[in-house]
Amino acid sequence: MSPATQLDRDRVRELFDLRGSYLIQTGGDYEDDPYPIWHRLRAQAPVQPGTVHELTGYPRQAVFHGLPEPDREHFSAFGFAACDSAYRNPEVFVSAPHPVDPNQGPVGASNSMLAMNGIQHRRYRALVQPSFTPANAGWWISHWIERTVHELIDGFIDAGRAELNVDFCAAIPVLTITGSFGVPVDQALEIRAALHRPDRVVELIGPLVAARRESPCDDLLSVLAQAELPGEDGTPERLTDAEIHSFAVLLLTAGSGTTWKQMGITLTALLQRPELLEAIRADRTLLRPAIDEALRWQPTDPMFSRYVMRDIDFHGVHLPEGAVLHLGVAAANRDPARWPDPDVYDITRKPRPSFAFGSGAHACLGMHVAKAEMATGIGALLDRLPNLRLDPDAPPPRVIGLYERGATEIPVLFG
Repeated sequence: MSPATQLDRDRVRELFDLRGSYLIQTGGDYEDDPYPIWHRLRAQAPVQPGTVHELTGYPRQAVFHGLPEPDREHFSAFGFAACDSAYRNPEVFVSAPHPVDPNQGPVGASNSMLAMNGIQHRRYRALVQPSFTPANAGWWISHWIERTVHELIDGFIDAGRAELNVDFCAAIPVLTITGSFGVPVDQALEIRAALHRPDRVVELIGPLVAARRESPCDDLLSVLAQAELPGEDGTPERLTDAEIHSFAVLLLTAGSGTTWKQMGITLTALLQRPELLEAIRADRTLLRPAIDEALRWQPTDPMFSRYVMRDIDFHGVHLPEGAVLHLGVAAANRDPARWPDPDVYDITRKPRPSFAFGSGAHACLGMHVAKAEMATGIGALLDRLPNLRLDPDAPPPRVIGLYERGATEIPVLFG
């Protein structure tokens, strides 16, 4: 049975709709275009007091990395140079204000490599970095991505129509990352829904970790189960179950929580520009630039935060020790000081690194896998769905959300 027939579409829609209860806390009900506001804010000053959502005019509380933290002072950076300065100064601007230990405290992404700094972060990241290099993208494609992509298309190709956000984009990353852990397809959505209940994730992952310790397979969970860190005396030590569980929650959160939105954003941009979509169909070397430009132009996560470890004068503002600096990476990605005509989606512009995957030591571990998922998925749609186009009788897709941005429904016809 293929993933297309095993996944509950209603459950997928519930879990992967920014406007639904599962994602509303990140500002999923924000439906305006924030970029004109961010341009105005950046022109006023590259760094300003306040949070990104407050300064944008969002009237409710929003939760994301570095938020809500009500007892700290908050500042937000909107210029490229300011964000770049923060990423290049990891001694002052850290991803978490206190040391973490996966063997102490709750299982979760906030008690994982994501919240580590300095040497500790480098040691843990080195364990899994080889599995996520560009050279290993083919391992992900051949093991999980390609099969998932084509089985999903098999599920709707005969209908002549699809809603690509649910039928395609949302399913690919969650099935890829759960597949790399050996999680059965019928549990993939359950484990996605349980990310806010780490105890349930442990229930699902724990037996698989034990099995991989005994009999390693060619998958990511085996990499974690067999990985070793040098102990205090230099003797290699296997990761503990608690360390693996926190790693797993982090990878599941990142692996199933961002790529689907970015793929939907990219597809929306291309479907709204039919001549560009056809140019890519004819010349697949244009697909990678199209993905990279979408990442700059409309990154799915427009903000990340850093905690200020000592007083510092920073781009015209004094940041006190203990404050939170929110890096408006989406605003920085449209800084006209770095990109001419930054609001234009232009796949022919000269490539320059953006902040779509962050920067510095904490740059997204899975960026190359994410790009492989998007390139494989969009390429397969162009290979198999002739005359792919937006459904003219359905509402057109829009990009919504504040701290997680993504497309609404993407209704298409083909054939």
